[in-house]
Amino acid sequence: MIKANSIYKTYNGLQVLKGIDLQINKGEIVSITGPSGAGKTTLLEILGTLLSPDLKNKPTLEINGTQISSLNKKNTAKFRNEHLGFVFQFHELLPEFNALENVCLPGWIGKKDNKQTKNKAKDLLSQLGLHNRLNHYPHSLSGGEQQRVAVARALINNPKIIFADEPSGNLDSERANELHELFFEIRKQTNCTFVIVTHNEILANKSDRKILIKDGLIFNE
Repeated sequence: MIKANSIYKTYNGLQVLKGIDLQINKGEIVSITGPSGAGKTTLLEILGTLLSPDLKNKPTLEINGTQISSLNKKNTAKFRNEHLGFVFQFHELLPEFNALENVCLPGWIGKKDNKQTKNKAKDLLSQLGLHNRLNHYPHSLSGGEQQRVAVARALINNPKIIFADEPSGNLDSERANELHELFFEIRKQTNCTFVIVTHNEILANKSDRKILIKDGLIFNE
C-alpha cells in the first residue's frame, strides 16, 4: 500500500528526517509516535504527498502501486484528491461553509456529480451522528462534532488511505476515545488504511503497529 525509501528532509540546513524506510500494508492502522520535533508530521506530510522529500537522496514513494515521483504537480494533486483523505488536529474546516458544504468540498474539487456528492455527504454525516447538524457552521459545532465533520470530509472520495495528524489532540478524553473507536469502525467497514501521528498512548497501543521516531529516524517498527 505504502512503500517509502530514503526519505530525507532538510529545512534551512537542519536535517529533520535522516533516512526513513518503511512499508505500510493495506488495511493497517499504524501510529507514528515520538517526541515533539522528531519529524513525525514532516513524515506524514511526505507520505501524504503534501510535502516533497529531499531529492538529492533519490527517495522513492509508492502508494497503491503508483510511483509518486513520476507524477507532476497537477497529477499529484489529482492522485491525492482521488486516493487519500486527511484529518488534522484543528479540523481545518472552512468557517464560511456549513457542515454539509465542508464535507462536499473534496468531491467538488474532484469534479464529482454535485447531487451525488451532496447525497453521499448527507449519508456520511448521518452515519457519524450529525444528521441534524448539516446546515450548522463550524463555530456552532462542538470540538467533537467538528472532528466528525472532518472525518466525513476525509471519506467523501472513498480514499484508500487516511492520514491523521494528532486527530484527537484537541479533544477531551471521552471525545478522543469516540474518535479512536470511529477509526477502527471505518477500517472494519472499508478496509481503509490509517496512518496516524499521535501523542495519545491509548490510541498508539490499540493500533496494529506503532512506529517510534526520534531525531528523524525510526527506532522501531
